[in-house]
Amino acid sequence: MAGAFVLTAIPAAFATPSATLVVAEVYGGGGNSGATLTRDFIELGNAGSASQDLSGYSVQYLPGSPSASSQWGVTALTGSVAAGGRFLIAEAAGTGGTVALPTPDVTGTTAMSATTGTIALVSGTTALTCKTAADCAADTRIVDLVGYGSAVVREGSGPAAGASNTASVSRAASLADTDDNAADLTTGAPSPYNSAGETAGSGGGGGGDDGSTEPGTVRVHDIQGTTRLSPLAAQTVTRVPGIVTGVRTSGSKGYWLQDPTPDADARTSEGVFVYTGSATPAVKVGDSVLTTGKVSEYYPSSGSQSVTEITGPTTKVLSSGNALPETVTLDATTVPDSYAPTADGGSIEALALEPAVYALDFYESLEGMRVAATDTRVTGATDEYDELWVTVKPEENPTSRGGTLYSSYDQQNTGRIEVMSIDDTATFPVANVGDVLSGTTAGPLDYTTYGGYALQATQLGTLTVNGLEPEVTRKQKNKELAVATYNVENLDALDEQEKFDRLAAGVAVSLKSPDIVALEEIQDDTGATNDATVTSEATLTRFTDAIVAAGGPRYSWRYVAPENNQDGGEPGGNIRQVFLFNAKRVSFTDRAGGDATTATGVVKTRKGAQLTYSPGRIDPGNDAWANSRKPLVGEFTFQGEQVFVIANHFTSKGGDQSLHSRYQPPARSSETQRNAQAAEVNTFVKSLLAADRSAKVVVLGDLNDYEFSQTVTTLTAGRVLTPLITTLPAAERYTYVYDGNSQTLDHILTSPAVTAFDYDVVHINAEFSDQASDHDPQIVRIDINKCGKR
Repeated sequence: MAGAFVLTAIPAAFATPSATLVVAEVYGGGGNSGATLTRDFIELGNAGSASQDLSGYSVQYLPGSPSASSQWGVTALTGSVAAGGRFLIAEAAGTGGTVALPTPDVTGTTAMSATTGTIALVSGTTALTCKTAADCAADTRIVDLVGYGSAVVREGSGPAAGASNTASVSRAASLADTDDNAADLTTGAPSPYNSAGETAGSGGGGGGDDGSTEPGTVRVHDIQGTTRLSPLAAQTVTRVPGIVTGVRTSGSKGYWLQDPTPDADARTSEGVFVYTGSATPAVKVGDSVLTTGKVSEYYPSSGSQSVTEITGPTTKVLSSGNALPETVTLDATTVPDSYAPTADGGSIEALALEPAVYALDFYESLEGMRVAATDTRVTGATDEYDELWVTVKPEENPTSRGGTLYSSYDQQNTGRIEVMSIDDTATFPVANVGDVLSGTTAGPLDYTTYGGYALQATQLGTLTVNGLEPEVTRKQKNKELAVATYNVENLDALDEQEKFDRLAAGVAVSLKSPDIVALEEIQDDTGATNDATVTSEATLTRFTDAIVAAGGPRYSWRYVAPENNQDGGEPGGNIRQVFLFNAKRVSFTDRAGGDATTATGVVKTRKGAQLTYSPGRIDPGNDAWANSRKPLVGEFTFQGEQVFVIANHFTSKGGDQSLHSRYQPPARSSETQRNAQAAEVNTFVKSLLAADRSAKVVVLGDLNDYEFSQTVTTLTAGRVLTPLITTLPAAERYTYVYDGNSQTLDHILTSPAVTAFDYDVVHINAEFSDQASDHDPQIVRIDINKCGKR
C-alpha cells in the first residue's frame, strides 16, 4: 500500500516492507446460510518476481463500523509466498456450508462479517489501534488494506462492494493495487487458493474434474485467444489436452503444455504455462496430459505484458514418450521488421494480434509454444543469472564487433531474443558478444520479468567462440591532451582488490594512462554502509595505488563531496564524479570555496573565462539535480592552454517503461529530469563561451541517454557542443549493452574551439561476460596546438 486512504493522503514517510504483497481476496461468509464454503478466508498474493517471507507478519480484522471498544483481531503468519503465488489464511468456521477450504497455509479463529469489515496485512503481530482511515494511513506497519461493504477504514474512493454469504471480493489476476478498494476489487464467487495451487474441494486444486480421461471442451488456443489477454481469465477450465514440452523445477515451478493439433488462426497460441506454485510438477517432457485449473494472467513486473497461465492445476497423465509438437522457426523470414502496434501510450492488451505485422504480436502468438533458432549470434553476453541474448536476424543493424546496434526509438531490433536454460542444473554457455550458438536452440517461448520474450531452452546450440578481445587504445602524443571518462560501477574502499586491479588496468593499459580521467560512481569510503560518511579518500587512494601497480602514473584527484544521501545511487554510497589527473602532464587550477551546496560560476577576465570555484558544482540547488549527481567542473592547464572539463552522471532510466511494455509506445518518464539537467549544463557552457568564445570545453560522463535522445539535443542546443560519438562510423557508436542492444549512454562532447582531436570508445567491458564494469570507457586526444586560440 503506497497511496491514499479516503480523504487523506499517506505521508511521504509511509513505507511498505514489501511493495509486492497484497490482500488478494477476502471472504467472510463461510459457514453462513446459503454458503458453500465452511470457513471464512483471506488470500494473499505476491505480484513480485521473488519469494516473500511472512515471518513476523500478520493479517488483522476490524469490524466495518468499529466502536470505541472494537479491537483488531490478529492472526500471525509464518511461511512464505512464492513469486506470483498465493497464500491462504483460514479464519473462523460457521455451521453451514458443505465444501472445505483447500489445506490452509495458516489457520486463525477470527469471525469475519460476510458483508462489511476491514482486513489489514501488517508487518508485525501487535494489534493495530487505528480505527479511522486517516489514523491507519499514518501507521507505517500496514503493508496493504482492504475495506469491504460499508467499512469506515478502507483505501481510496470507497470500500469494495458486493461481499455476502455467497460472494467474496478479490483483485484481478494481475494483483494490481492502485490503493482504491472500490476500483481494485470486484465481487464474485469465492475462489480460495493455497500456496500449493490447490483450490476448494479439489485436494490437489483445479476443481471441476470428474475423473474422466476424455478431453474437455476447451483447447489451449481457446484459452490464449486472439489478444494478449485470455477470454477465459478467472474461469476454471477442465481436462485441457496437450503434450508437456518443458518442465521448470525451480523458481516459479510448472510446465509448458502444447496442443499438437493447432487451429487455423495464426493469432492463437497453442502453448500455455501451467503454474504449480511451490509444488514440483509430477510430469515429464513428452507426457500426454489432461489439465484442469483456473486461467489467470500473471504480470511479471509493473508495466509489463502478462503471461497467460493455468493455475491450481490437477493433471492426468494419459501416456508418456510422445513426440513433441514441431517447433516454429525464428529467423529473418518469420519475425516481422515492425516492432509493436501503438495505442498512443495506452495498453495494447485488448488489440487483436497481428503476428504478420509486428514482432511483439508474433512472439505473443507463440507464447508457451516450442520455437527454435539456428546458428544465432550472441548480442548480449552471458550474465550472472545464466541468461544471454541472441539475434535471429544476423543482418539487422550489426555492430563492428558482432552486436546489434540500437540507433533509433523508431527502429527497434526485432530479432533480439533472450535465451535461458529451463534446467538450472545444466551447464550454461559462457558467451561474449559475437560468439555463436551453433546448431539449434529450442524450447518453449516465455515472457520474463526484465527481458521480455525469452526462449526457455530445452536444447542449446553449441557455443562457437568468436575470439572477441578487449580493445587497447593508442598512447597520446606529447602534444596531445588525453581526456577520458569511465563509469567504475559503485567503486568503494571496501571492494575486493581484484575489482580495483581490473579497473586500474583499464586506465593504465586499455586507456594508456590519460592525462585526465573523469570517473563516475566513486562511492564514499564505507560504500553502501549508511553511516553519513561522504569522503572518498580511502577509495581513491586504493584506486590510484592500483593504477601505479598496473604501470600507470601517480594520479592526483579532485572532487566535491556530496551531502549525505542527496545524490541518488545506492543508499549510503554517496556516489560522485571525480577528476584524476597526471600532475606531470597537466595542472589543476584550485579555487577554494566549492562545496556540495555552493554553485560555481564564470567570470570574464583579460585572460579569458575563469571559474569562481574549482573544483565546483553547477547550480546544485536546482531541482534538476534533486536526488541526482551534480556536475563537477574543473579548470586545467595543459602546455599553457586553459581547458575546462565538466564531468556528469545524469539521472538513470529507472521508472521508464520497457521496450516490450504493454503500453506502446512506452513512456520515458525519466527523460524529463535528464532534459532539465542537460539544459543546466548547456547554460553553463554558454556562460563559458560568453566569457571566452575560444574556450576549450570538454563535457563528458554517463549521460544515461542516447545520442539521438532529446537529452543530447538539449545539451548541444545552440551548437555549443559536438557529441563525438557521432563522428564515429555508425557501427561503432555504443558504450553499453542492454537486453542485447548495443547502445550509447556515455559521451564526450567538445566546444567549437576543439577542432583537432582523435576520439575512441574503448570496448573492454560491455560485450563481455566477465566485466570490470558494465560500461565501456572512452577517450579524446586533443592536439591543443592545432585548436583555436584566443
